[in-house]
Amino acid sequence: HVQLVESGGGSVQAGGSLRLSCVASGSIYSGACVGWLRQAPGKEREGVAAIDSDGITSYADSVKGRFTISRANANKTLALQMNNLEPEDTAMYYCAAVFFSCLNDVNRVVSANYRGQGTQVTVS
Repeated sequence: HVQLVESGGGSVQAGGSLRLSCVASGSIYSGACVGWLRQAPGKEREGVAAIDSDGITSYADSVKGRFTISRANANKTLALQMNNLEPEDTAMYYCAAVFFSCLNDVNRVVSANYRGQGTQVTVS
């Protein structure tokens, strides 16, 4: 069983920065595709960023150049550095883990095998 716990959400003004963190427990983390997805009220879930076990990353077009995903397999942590935030980034953000490879597709995390409880990000 894998458990994911997010932290680091909050409220920020447009142009500001936030860093989301996720800690995983369980045995699949080191080989899994992990990443972040988000869901805003009235909108569908979308993949934000994903990273494979070999460090290959993929991003949604809307966040490229502003968000950076990183992972540390040794301590099973995942981070999302979000810079130059926009009101359109307001959503609940979820940490997610997927069996096997991301296949260079950020939306792999939308149908994740495991997902955390989420952390709210509000940009005004």
